Amino acid sequence: MHPSHYAVEKILSSGPVIPVIVIEDVAYAVPLARALIAGGVRVLEVTLRTPAAIDSIRAIVDAVPEALVGAGTLINDADIRRAQAAGASFGVSPGATPSLLAAATELSFPMLPGVMTPSDVIAAIHAGYTALKLFPAAQAGGIGMLKALNGPFPQVRFCPTGGISPTSATDFLALPNVACVGGSWLTPADLIEARDWAGITRLAQQASQLR
Repeated sequence: MHPSHYAVEKILSSGPVIPVIVIEDVAYAVPLARALIAGGVRVLEVTLRTPAAIDSIRAIVDAVPEALVGAGTLINDADIRRAQAAGASFGVSPGATPSLLAAATELSFPMLPGVMTPSDVIAAIHAGYTALKLFPAAQAGGIGMLKALNGPFPQVRFCPTGGISPTSATDFLALPNVACVGGSWLTPADLIEARDWAGITRLAQQASQLR
């Protein structure tokens, strides 16, 4: 196994929930990361959905060394290079094109590729990946889909993301092929805008205890 692929498997075993974070203002980045760390959540996925994302990753990497910061919503080679240059430890993609997987391997950048179908899973396995994100999990069939995928692909561990709540997360985490889940409920926009860092720490504590 390529060392970067092994690194992703270790990342997925670091906690039951990876928060999927959207940061609109870089000023929120460091206090938000510290609030999650205080709640026991160390692995953070900052999505590249906003202009503030890359600067936010850089700020967290510089100021919160105990955080394991990943870049989410990577869709092309340039995104991988930007994330790597900002100091991200890993990347997450909603999909898994051959060029994206090849670029991540070439750059030795740990990547969690997104899959939705058995053909997607086969293509990722052929590229050397056995830690995958099922996305969008709820729309892709959720728990039933993961149970079905476990038959032909027992070697794959999934991080289902999309439509998962604190209530449903427990059922996902009980599956043998689920390493962790991704969720946006740990960092709701209203708490971030209100700078309610204690509230985010409470959500992180609850998430840390799901498994």
